[in-house]
Parts: sequence; structure tokens; C-alpha cells
Amino acid sequence: METVQLGAPDGPLPALAARPAGTGPWPGVVVVHDVLGLGPDLETHVARVAEHGYLAVAPDLFSRGRVRCMRAVMRALWFTGGKSDADAVPVRDILAARDHLVSDPACTGRTAVIGFCMGGGFALLTAPRGFDAAAPFYPGLYGDYRTLLDGICPVVASYARLDPSLAGAPAKLERTLTEFGVAHDIKTYPGVTHGFANTFPGDRLLRVTGLGHDADASEDAWRRIFTFFETHLAPPR
Repeated sequence: METVQLGAPDGPLPALAARPAGTGPWPGVVVVHDVLGLGPDLETHVARVAEHGYLAVAPDLFSRGRVRCMRAVMRALWFTGGKSDADAVPVRDILAARDHLVSDPACTGRTAVIGFCMGGGFALLTAPRGFDAAAPFYPGLYGDYRTLLDGICPVVASYARLDPSLAGAPAKLERTLTEFGVAHDIKTYPGVTHGFANTFPGDRLLRVTGLGHDADASEDAWRRIFTFFETHLAPPR
């Protein structure tokens, strides 16, 4: 794993990058962090993606100042009324990360986006913007799904049953994708809460309450994702 500088419309963008073993070519995957930003948890996810045979890059959406970036992030996720409104700095950064992958000679040109929490919302928001698959974990997205997700790629999404902040979101996403005729795999895991696939500071204390990281749900979600990617990131016939 290495730190790289990506070219982005709003200036240089640091990112974590990892490559599979071998010579490729491989599909590419953009991994979008949660509100904690880059850290050991995200490094684990980037490494997992690469180990399964994908070029991986995780842009640092907070690199231009955490407070400033958080405002831009929340505006993009909470106050989007249409695609023109979704062209916020974080969206441009994620698309720049995708373009970085596609420009790599070792990339097949097929790309996906994975995101967690806030990053899951951005995975959905950018999924109609040239990706071939999207894998959001417990994504929050506000506004008219039919407008925001028009043209969306196939989606494999994972939610937590004990997550009151996203009550109704899985059904809303599934209904929209069904209406669009887009391939999808939406699953809500019982007995787990928001962030079940992440390991946060203080996670050991959370697990005492029965919450926090859940290895079984996390592993099943990743299994579904890689199975889905095998289909939708394969070279076109």
C-alpha cells in the first residue's frame, strides 16, 4: 500500500492506493471513507479489495481541511436536489479517483465504488457517473432517489437492522432500482447496528453492549460484494 497524489479539479488530492499481486490487468475500485477519514480501518478495506484482485484507491476527502471538507460533504449529501447540485467538491474528488484508475495501464477500464456511512452515500451519489458497480455500506442519501440515481449502475448494498437513522432506506433503494430495472442485491442484517463492517476507536466497549463490529455480517457482506463484482466488473463480451 502506498500514498499517491491524484490530479483533481480542485487541486492535488492525496489517496491510499494498493495493487494486487501479479501483472493484471485488473478492474479498479474507489473506496470512500466514513466521517473518521483515512485511518487503519480504511487501510484494512483497501488491502482487502486489492487482495481480491482489484486496483484500489481511497481519496482523502478531508485533505483540504476537515471542517471545510465536512461542510462540503454534508451539503452534497443532505441538500442535493438534482444532479447539477451533486457536482460538489467531494463528488469531483471521487470521480478524479476513478479517472486515476482508468488511466492506469494495469486497469481493465471497469470500475466500482465502495463506501461506508458517509462514503456509502457518496457511493450511491456517484454511481450514475460512469461506474460499473457500486457497493455502499449503510448509505445515507437525502432527496429524490429517482432524480439522484437516474442512470445508476448495478448496486450491492448492505444495511443494519438496528440502525434507526436509516429506517426505510433499504426499501426505498430497492424500490427505485427495481423501477429502473437495474441489477441489485440489497440486504439488511439482523441484530447489528450502523458501522457493523467497520472497526472504530472504542469498538471493544461497544461490543460489550452487543453492538459495534460484527465479523459474521461483515464477512457475508464482503462475500456478496465480490460475487457481485465478478459479474459486473467482468470485461464485456
